[in-house]
Amino acid sequence: MPHRSPLKPGASSNSIEKRPGFFRRIAAIVYDIFLLLALLFLATAIALPFNGGEAFRPEQYFYPLWLLFVSFFFYAWFWTHGGQTLGLRSWKMIILTHSGEPVSWRQAVIRFITALISWGFLGLGFLWIFLDPQKRAWHDILSGTMLYFSDAKKQ
Repeated sequence: MPHRSPLKPGASSNSIEKRPGFFRRIAAIVYDIFLLLALLFLATAIALPFNGGEAFRPEQYFYPLWLLFVSFFFYAWFWTHGGQTLGLRSWKMIILTHSGEPVSWRQAVIRFITALISWGFLGLGFLWIFLDPQKRAWHDILSGTMLYFSDAKKQ
């Protein structure tokens, strides 16, 4: 699926002054959480027969790792194939590299793991947007990706 770069031809990522802020990002996250929860229910339904139809116990590490893998694949697939999850598309945002290229699988892994760490530090990695002049969160900085308005070409 071809991506639409928000960057004008020949423009650098620094030439785009307006970037999506904290509240728009949170709104997209809320959209995506609903879709992800539905997917995790399906993933549970797939995994349940392998556990004899019984509830998973805390010492069974396969189940949370399975859900983590499904969550990663959900986000990484959208990031690497068009740069938009449903939430990002709804709020007119896209994830690309600093040069306006699609996100690689390596960058998606770094972005996902760093986003988990950001939440683990009580959201500090996301709140970093308020301190960074380019409105980047930890996962944007460490993965070499950035969130843009998807309709920046029209502006």
